[in-house]
Amino acid sequence: MILDYLNQNKDLGEYISHFPNEENFIHQINSKSANNIDRSLLYNVIKAQNNNISLSEISDKNIELLKYKNTFTVTTGHQLCLFTGPLYFIYKIASTINLVDRLRTKYLQYNFVPIFWLASEDHDFKEINSINLFNQKIDWDSDQSGAVGRMILEGVNSSIEQIQNILGDSDNAQRLINIFNKAYNKNNNLSQATRVLINELFGTYGLLIIDGDDVLLKQQISDVIENDINQGRFYNIIKKSSEKIAIKYNAQAYVRPINFFKLSNDKRIRITDKEDVDSIIKNPQIYSPNVLLRPIYQEMILPNIAYIGGGSEISYWFQLRDTFNDLLLPMPILVMRNSVVLLDSKKLKKIKNLGLDVSDFFLEINKLNKKYILKNSYQIDLSKEEASMKEVFQSIKDKLEDPSLISSLNAIEKKNLYAISTFENKIIKNLKSKHDTQINQILKIKNDLFPNNELQERHDNFMPQYLKYGDNFIKKLIFHLNPLDTNFVILDLEN
Repeated sequence: MILDYLNQNKDLGEYISHFPNEENFIHQINSKSANNIDRSLLYNVIKAQNNNISLSEISDKNIELLKYKNTFTVTTGHQLCLFTGPLYFIYKIASTINLVDRLRTKYLQYNFVPIFWLASEDHDFKEINSINLFNQKIDWDSDQSGAVGRMILEGVNSSIEQIQNILGDSDNAQRLINIFNKAYNKNNNLSQATRVLINELFGTYGLLIIDGDDVLLKQQISDVIENDINQGRFYNIIKKSSEKIAIKYNAQAYVRPINFFKLSNDKRIRITDKEDVDSIIKNPQIYSPNVLLRPIYQEMILPNIAYIGGGSEISYWFQLRDTFNDLLLPMPILVMRNSVVLLDSKKLKKIKNLGLDVSDFFLEINKLNKKYILKNSYQIDLSKEEASMKEVFQSIKDKLEDPSLISSLNAIEKKNLYAISTFENKIIKNLKSKHDTQINQILKIKNDLFPNNELQERHDNFMPQYLKYGDNFIKKLIFHLNPLDTNFVILDLEN
């Protein structure tokens, strides 16, 4: 489904607003201009939420710009991962800032502001409480439950101490430790800490951070809350869309008759029955949308024209087009975040010396080794011999009339072809032993680029790169990660 979307398959047109290219953003701007956003409220809330952190001059300016009708936002969001979690957390933000810069250049008559939406009401603590750092797992042990953004930060300091011991005492290491101490040791909960952390890393680029767990913002969607819980307004709409998508693709998210949770300080409870209308009106902050209605909430609050997310995120937005239409709410342009493999000049040189390309390392390790052996040994590819053997057997079959004889010959053919394949593997194994050093080099590079056979961006944290390159790491990402270019990015951080 995502591949079809990136290829701008017209069959997906009915599930989106516009495909993501620069020319289409003017149509999205026009649609959003006609949508009434309470800009005064948005300005006051963001001002208040960020009142206690040190904002850059450009961030302060961006807050002021939100007052004006010619200002639009580009938004991304994520769970409140400990120390930012995997690399793609960073890539999402860098992609967002880059897109804003491009739109500013393209549409000079408008203002564009990058937004990070804190997914503070998520309750899956196990998904956010650990990171991988130099092949060591750093955990935050806590028995808290409920919305993760409300969790107090008791115990995080021991994780910071672990990180400090690993990183050492270089200038960049000290910079990171200072940021972590500022974020996690000087704030009351995980939401506040994550806000400070993101601002420290990206604030100089004007990124604004908003938390949906806010009573004033929730008041803006009290009708949506009541319509969903008490009237089931959205269930059939989303269900119908999901079923239509499922004919050709998989529907990413499961719609329920009620798509809100109820929040308390330590619980996030699924609502299964109707709620008192007065309770919804007076206390909207205790109601939390699930994954399908959170986008609706976001788009009712922000003058947003684009959302940048991963493949699974974008997929569940497809289920919502008819819901947006039902609410007369413009659906934003959905933009796939950039995917990246990070390299340095040393690794690139090794790959070149091996006679391989970076793209080769996307192969499964046995196929990668075979490719190297084939390129660096006598000819052992037996595909021509296999083809010749098939021709011989086919020639014999053409002379036969008895089906039982043909069946017997097929079995013999299969056995012989298997023997050739097995013998080819024996040759490769023999040659591997003569290239032990190179094969070990290939394995090490493969493990660096795809640790535990995962994409690097899903496994590694940003700290090793920041340790080497400091703020230049962030600058490089923002410069190179253009989300309107859907190619996988191979990034040499030293050039």
